[in-house]
Amino acid sequence: MAVKDVTLPKDGLAKDAIPKDGAPKRDLAAKDGPRKKARDDMPDAAMLDPQAPDRQFTIGELAEAFGLTTRAIRFYESKGLISPPRKGVARSYTRRERARLHLIQRGKNLGFSLEEIRDWLALYDADPNHLTQARAVIQRVEDTITDLMKKRADIDRALKDLRDIKTIALNHLDRHDG
Repeated sequence: MAVKDVTLPKDGLAKDAIPKDGAPKRDLAAKDGPRKKARDDMPDAAMLDPQAPDRQFTIGELAEAFGLTTRAIRFYESKGLISPPRKGVARSYTRRERARLHLIQRGKNLGFSLEEIRDWLALYDADPNHLTQARAVIQRVEDTITDLMKKRADIDRALKDLRDIKTIALNHLDRHDG
């Protein structure tokens, strides 16, 4: 069977594409949907205009803005981290969910567990001035800095040990290779 070269259209879909090995190609776009944009092409989460008081967001808009998958957003919902109001079976994401997703992302970047993020979000809801939340964040950040400093010291010690071993091995080779 002769194999033809196939040029994919701009949308990346080629239902009749035949690879050179002759095995049929799976149509990834049909199963997985359109390809995700590169992170550099994604709009910033702030582009969703959080200041518009009645602005409603789709799960897709939030996913794209935060660089998440819709599945991740639904996971956060299943864990009680966000709870979008529903209109029938459709979720309607508000400024509150957008803000909570921002806090979830920030917490993850700080190394918070999901349980810690849940507690942090509960403080956010309970304290309108966010003072308790700020104190909790300060403590968590201090703990993380201490932990990272210990890890840095351990890495520095390991690097020194490895360099010392390398020097000893090189000196041994120099003495015996002559």
